[in-house]
Amino acid sequence: MAHKITPRILSGFMELPPHEQLIFNQMKQIIADSYESFGFTELDTPTLELSEILLAKAGGETEKQIYRFNKGDADLCMRFDLTVPLARYVAQHQNELTFPFKRYQIAKVYRGERPQHGRFREFYQADIDIIGSEKLSLAYDAEIPCIIYRIFTKLGLKRFQIHINNRKLLQGFYESLGLAQQTTDILRIIDKTDKIGTENVRLCLQDLGLKETDINAVLSFCAIQGSSENVFSQLKKLSVDNALFSEGLEALEMVVEAMKSLGLPESHFVIDLKITRGLDYYTGTVYETFVPDFPNWGSVCSGGRYENLAEYYTDRKLPGVGISIGLTRFFDLLREKDLLNSLGKTTTTVLVIPMSENEVNQALKIGQELRSEGIKVDVFSTDIKFKNKMAYANKMQIPYVVILGENEVETQTVVLKEMEKQTQHTVPQSKLAPTVRLLCHLRPTAPIIKAF
Repeated sequence: MAHKITPRILSGFMELPPHEQLIFNQMKQIIADSYESFGFTELDTPTLELSEILLAKAGGETEKQIYRFNKGDADLCMRFDLTVPLARYVAQHQNELTFPFKRYQIAKVYRGERPQHGRFREFYQADIDIIGSEKLSLAYDAEIPCIIYRIFTKLGLKRFQIHINNRKLLQGFYESLGLAQQTTDILRIIDKTDKIGTENVRLCLQDLGLKETDINAVLSFCAIQGSSENVFSQLKKLSVDNALFSEGLEALEMVVEAMKSLGLPESHFVIDLKITRGLDYYTGTVYETFVPDFPNWGSVCSGGRYENLAEYYTDRKLPGVGISIGLTRFFDLLREKDLLNSLGKTTTTVLVIPMSENEVNQALKIGQELRSEGIKVDVFSTDIKFKNKMAYANKMQIPYVVILGENEVETQTVVLKEMEKQTQHTVPQSKLAPTVRLLCHLRPTAPIIKAF
């Protein structure tokens, strides 16, 4: 007898049962619809890229995590994010594209890191980017947090906050203190403030060799908080004499004003002078999105502005701004806290049940008529006891059952049963589709995320 192999998947890969896949798909659809409502068009880049393309900018830990292999003469890599393939695409097709180019992509990426809580080797990212040619209006920087607000609100998340900052503002401030050479290291340390605490940040800055007066100045600057109006007032009172600082402050003010014009309530955003985003290519506005009830989640949506997306592939300056939602991670965090509402076990709206084999063909015809009206239908053709057919409908949580017997075939009617209410009524076959659509319209739907 042949040896049986134990069925299993690799660690760090997510495989969802159908009822959870329904929720995941709905989340993905809400994100896609929100992106499209702001004028973004979908782009689907290949999972595999030539290594010389994908590794042009990679280095350090990122390069160690990349899945790389040879197939014939080709040296290949699996994409580790969606930004590098975007840069390649824009550079490759720059003469065909219309700028500003607004694209979104929701797709799997691959990182060969050690699987742990909240970290996967295969996971979905949901990205948007707006790419300009030579220049890009700051109004697009304001669109980004408004899109975040729309997505999380539509998902049912009520308490979340978008943190916004500008790296030019930070760099200019550190330059004014004479710390230009240490700016990158300072930014990296300051970005960890919420994780390691102010005192540990102080120790890290001491290890960097900063004087006590400079450390106090940096920590005082990062501690500025309050309403956007109050933050801007305090920043101006510092009277920093630095062109980069002034440019960053002016840009941040313009972005915040545009955000308000777009209807983003200040209850859902805050200027946070501690966030810098770890990636070096961010040059202006940066964003992080947090759920205050779960501070250990960290940021669930991040991004920012960069000056030159495709510098490794073209001399043309292509500035952009974008964000990324770690969809698989966010879904997993919500699932772990039991914060996802059930959407049932199937997308089927109607199950047509013939009472016997004699009614099967008519049941198939009714099912096809309902499908032509855009209704999702399953026909239970297996010849088993009626109570077992109804048990199937209950187990699959199908909201409506159409029962077809000898009498219904003769009278051109059906019995339509609402499974949740356990009520049923006779409906003419000619009026079945509009009746089902009306019931679906009146049926209350819960948001993806439970209230908390």
